[in-house]
Amino acid sequence: MKLRKFNKTGIQRFEDFYNTLTTQYPQSIPVNILTDPETSEAIKPDIEIEKRSFENRFELAKYLNDVLSKINEPNIEHDKGLWVWLAVYYFDQLCPFDNEGRRKPGERARWIPASNNYQKYYRHLLAGPFRIFRAHRDHPERARVLLVKSIDSPGDIYEQLASRQEIVTNKAIIEAATLMYLDKKSSKAKRGAAGNRAGSARRLAVFWNQFDVTWDLYSMTTDEILSILPDEFNSFKPSSL
Repeated sequence: MKLRKFNKTGIQRFEDFYNTLTTQYPQSIPVNILTDPETSEAIKPDIEIEKRSFENRFELAKYLNDVLSKINEPNIEHDKGLWVWLAVYYFDQLCPFDNEGRRKPGERARWIPASNNYQKYYRHLLAGPFRIFRAHRDHPERARVLLVKSIDSPGDIYEQLASRQEIVTNKAIIEAATLMYLDKKSSKAKRGAAGNRAGSARRLAVFWNQFDVTWDLYSMTTDEILSILPDEFNSFKPSSL
């Protein structure tokens, strides 16, 4: 299908559909609004977008980065019409039926990006991972631990680190997080990396706030960041340190 984006009418039509999902009479996905000229408009140049399955959020973000890099639009991550259109296009994967045959879409920000509110913008199921991948596109692997979950489930590590712009844009600390919390064999997060146990990603976010007062963390290397972390992180640190 040719990539398009919604106009205001298209966004409203999606929101009308979204509002039915928590009622007794949820509607079917309004796929017709994807191509209806009354609700969507073409993007130039013409770009094909594929309906494919993604193993995780990293693969999703990589694919979107490859596709959207063909568009000469520096602020594409803030194009609300585009991201809502993509959310509808991939809706079945982003919001699958549960065991009772119902969809649980979650909060509005997962579908309609809160472009002017970073504390919510990262929650968009597509724009959030895309923005992280793009911020680390010189070496995307450093951010892999943030994007290891399935595309409909961001996970606690993502929630703790992506929600803080000063953390997610710091290459050294994100690489440190991946070195500590990513299991290289399974390509999944290590056990205990999520939650509130000692050394978890949640604790890393807490210590960031403390260290940021006394250390210039943006000038530090990944090894330097790892070296100043307290002993509670030792079980997660790479053995080479």
